[in-house]
Amino acid sequence: MYNVRDNVQASLGHFRMENYWFRYSNFVPRLFNWCIELGFEPGKIMPSRAFCSDESQGYPVILLAKHFGIFPFNHGQVGGIMACDRHGPHAHHGKDLVIVHSSHVGYDPETMTFGSYRRIQTANHRCSSNCGKIHATLEWYLREYEFASQNIFVDMRADHCRLTLDNQYLSRSRERSLVLHLEKMVEHQHDGEMLPIAMQSTSRTFMATTTFFQHMRWFFNAGCGKQPIGDALLPEYFTYHTSLREDTDGSRQLEQNLIGAMPWIVTSSEPMLTAAQANTQAEFDRAYRSISQDKAYRGRNLLYIAGLHVDISPSPEQAFVLTKFIPWAAFVQLKNGERYVLEQEALFARLQACNTDNPQQLGLDAAIQMMEDEEEIHLHLPY
Repeated sequence: MYNVRDNVQASLGHFRMENYWFRYSNFVPRLFNWCIELGFEPGKIMPSRAFCSDESQGYPVILLAKHFGIFPFNHGQVGGIMACDRHGPHAHHGKDLVIVHSSHVGYDPETMTFGSYRRIQTANHRCSSNCGKIHATLEWYLREYEFASQNIFVDMRADHCRLTLDNQYLSRSRERSLVLHLEKMVEHQHDGEMLPIAMQSTSRTFMATTTFFQHMRWFFNAGCGKQPIGDALLPEYFTYHTSLREDTDGSRQLEQNLIGAMPWIVTSSEPMLTAAQANTQAEFDRAYRSISQDKAYRGRNLLYIAGLHVDISPSPEQAFVLTKFIPWAAFVQLKNGERYVLEQEALFARLQACNTDNPQQLGLDAAIQMMEDEEEIHLHLPY
């Protein structure tokens, strides 16, 4: 999805969050009532969830079961990746079909930061990364960026800038690495060669391009000597090189979704949040093409909606996480042949217009008690 570099920042910027969220207890009945307005038949709707395996995703699953009257099918894999090979079984299990996909990110209301979540089942209510799969995927990229930001040096002069680069950024032999866009940073000769003005044991010093010099004047004062580039190493100056060709089972789909946006993720003030947004966008783009072309869904009523779960850490007194849903996009397919995609603004408005009252919701306590009160059924086993 993020194969056009100049559009990555614009794409991420189109994911609006401020005042675009729903409490999950309001979102699910709105979703159910939207399905009824679309012509879906109550009691014949099979929902499916494509969530991460994290226990923090349990509350949304319970609410889907409560309002749709059936435990949802599972389209989800770790990291908020959709298992696109499960469309057939899902379609087989209901007359009308709903898929809710979401990546997720934790939120600590005390520190007002994203990326961690309080695990109330742990001995000391320990906070840990959330989503853990996203955190593990980002870890190497964040380390590489941190090393680069401390091992690239800017020497600002009155009329020019000198740039000292660690030798690893001049080598093309590394199989997995942060790669600088040297054509934007270092002055090249007419034949395309870069000639260092000084050589050290582990680095080389070059004359910076005029454009880079002008840009760095916003960050560095002249005459202060060599300084680490730090946060001035912006996404426009680097990318990452890594091979994902060995991903034969889909276990690195999350990394594939994020790799194009990674420079913007690692330089974000909230990398986990930005990564979850990017994954939601990329996964909707990928899964929409799979769903819209799958033979099992043809001629059926189908609603596929994607968004972001924000898992607000519960207090020790709370049984469940307070989850907010931020919608991103939806694909609607009706059995009469009508098909369309709703983008975020239109989708939010559509959900907001739906009623939050669902008289057909299932009373979970009563349903569980009914099962408990049923007469015992003995199993007659074969000999």
